[in-house]
Amino acid sequence: MVDESLDPPPATPPMVAASTQLLRPRRVAFEYGLLPIPKLIFPEGALAQTLSQLKEKLAPAAAASGDGRVGAEALAEALQIPPGQAALALGILAAVLPAEDPALGAGGGGGADLRDVLLFLYIQSYKRLVPRPHKDSPAVTDVWPSTSAFDGYLSALSPIQLVRSNSRRFVPSQADEEIHQLSYLQKHMANILTLLADSVEGEGDDSLVLTMETFEHLGFLVHFSEGTSLSQAATFFANSDPDMPAAPVSAAQVHDWILQNIVSSLEFYTEKSTAKEGSQQIASDLDVTMADANTSHPRNNTPTVVNPAFHRNSTFVEGFSKTSVVKHASDVKGHSVKVLNCHDSVIYILAPVKYATVYGCSDTTVVLGAVGKVVKVEHCERVHIIAAAKQICIANCRECIFYLGVTHRPLIVGDNHKLHIAPFNTYYPRLGEHMRQVGVDPSTNKWDQPFVLGVVDPHDSLSHPAGVSDVQAESATCVDPDLFTNFLIPNWSEDAVQEPTKCNPFPLPEIYQASQSKKQAVLEDTQKTIRELQLDENRKKELASALHAQFKDWLYATGNIRQLYCLQGD
Repeated sequence: MVDESLDPPPATPPMVAASTQLLRPRRVAFEYGLLPIPKLIFPEGALAQTLSQLKEKLAPAAAASGDGRVGAEALAEALQIPPGQAALALGILAAVLPAEDPALGAGGGGGADLRDVLLFLYIQSYKRLVPRPHKDSPAVTDVWPSTSAFDGYLSALSPIQLVRSNSRRFVPSQADEEIHQLSYLQKHMANILTLLADSVEGEGDDSLVLTMETFEHLGFLVHFSEGTSLSQAATFFANSDPDMPAAPVSAAQVHDWILQNIVSSLEFYTEKSTAKEGSQQIASDLDVTMADANTSHPRNNTPTVVNPAFHRNSTFVEGFSKTSVVKHASDVKGHSVKVLNCHDSVIYILAPVKYATVYGCSDTTVVLGAVGKVVKVEHCERVHIIAAAKQICIANCRECIFYLGVTHRPLIVGDNHKLHIAPFNTYYPRLGEHMRQVGVDPSTNKWDQPFVLGVVDPHDSLSHPAGVSDVQAESATCVDPDLFTNFLIPNWSEDAVQEPTKCNPFPLPEIYQASQSKKQAVLEDTQKTIRELQLDENRKKELASALHAQFKDWLYATGNIRQLYCLQGD
């Protein structure tokens, strides 16, 4: 039960033994599966007991369904939360499951397997890793803005300042995060297995057993680096006859096996982390850094180093300033993309992915072509996000504008200020094809129906302590239709597209369409007036020169002149 990638995993290099298998946490569950809903987050000391009691409450509904599933209504009643929050929880659960669950549905509208619900609720107690110091703090000081129009307003620091204050702490590396997540699972695995196990006659450890089917549900939390399913890797379930279900195994035996694998993986990470110290970059680093980003022109691809023991499932675009970056589908490896700490730039991700993260960016435009699961935007300032996606979560941002084509309500959490939302406003030739690949339906767009939760995110170590968890976050304002504009993406030469997208696939709301039509009419009238002017050749040249000068001034004033230089062909 490993995440399906949009591109096949690379073959294992000869230098790595075929038997090399490392148990890894499913990062997706921890990165996109946490909700800042207080009633979903239980005190760690009472976590196991509380969830055990919740299991008993949900068991009748699961039994009544006939297939062990619970819906939003039963979940809302058991947790004493509004039905809307319960539906949101199931929608997020559906987005982070290892594989599609037809009974639950892509939006969580059906019933979820009780075992998946319990695992989902368990990890709500997880605390994200505190960010690490950046290796080049002086350089960061020179690049990143240090002031904000909002200083002293509710929060002491802006999102960018908060991320880079004092020690200027940066996003942890992928290896650091996986160590943190594995350590969390190591600590809690006994409780997790007890929660999933069935009781049978016996004494002590023999009274709790797991079936092979229940064991596979642990794939929500962990998977092997080579894509081997848990039951295939486990000696007690390996080579089971599909026609004759394997006998249940004691929870204690499963616990010993998982802990042994976690310890092996932690030892591997620790050794590589130690080896990396003192070296700016080595082949064992799990992060894909600036060398992997495709800058200036889509044809300028730079080979990257990859740890041979892992299938890389994320593409990183990190640390760019005052430039433009382009990623086509052929440049994106794995099922997710992360745009981190970019300033005063334009980032084009013209590719189909399952997950996308935009973190710590300022004065930047990010175009996300098609995201089949979740987009997460955190700690950004004065950023424009253009995204065609199923879901988006916005946290701790300010003065940002979101141009959205989303099939689910935008989720807004944390300490946000002056957010604006608008309908999706662009296209490129392969957009329709990419949306079909990841299942984004343009016939539904809930861009203007934000779902607003609390100010403080208890999972986020950077969440500002202003306010309390039950204070609702600031919502977003719709962009004035008269200020709404289409965003034009340069038409880079690519392979021929069988059915190219020639316009915005998301229908505009009537008021926005009327404004666009009015602007188009004014443009056409102006062009007609210019064509009909009775001017001699010298006056025509003067007029053309004046128009060109005004356009050039606009390019410089808006910073778009840099895009022309960055994105011009070789």
